[in-house]
Amino acid sequence: MILSLLPLLLQAAIPSIDGLPVGGLSPQTLPKKGCAAYLFSTGQTRTLAAVATMEPASLRIALDNAVVDLPRVEASGTQPLNIPSQLRYAAGEISATLDLTVEQRPNLNAGAAVPRAALRVDRTGKDTIVMPLAGLIGCAA
Repeated sequence: MILSLLPLLLQAAIPSIDGLPVGGLSPQTLPKKGCAAYLFSTGQTRTLAAVATMEPASLRIALDNAVVDLPRVEASGTQPLNIPSQLRYAAGEISATLDLTVEQRPNLNAGAAVPRAALRVDRTGKDTIVMPLAGLIGCAA
């Protein structure tokens, strides 16, 4: 599964994932400090959908054809690599909740797998979006 997701990092941004107002992100770099979760859509369209960095604590998504960086406002639960199991982000009229499961595997150095994740995006006056995701955690060397 992990190897099948790696080619997705090389794809260009996609304006809409499966008809949702969430689009795909262009390739992202590893963080200079700490770790980041690189999360891919798991529906018909498979692309990089979200990047959650731990330092600085933020979530990057493409929403309505614009890249949005939301600061983290809350975190709970502890998993491998000190990654919280639930992360909340908010800015202006947008809030997002990311629930993820982190699994360390012997074949992954400086990172871990995210076999399951869910992203919920709430926007004032608009429909709530919920997306299943999966991906990898990458950490600075």
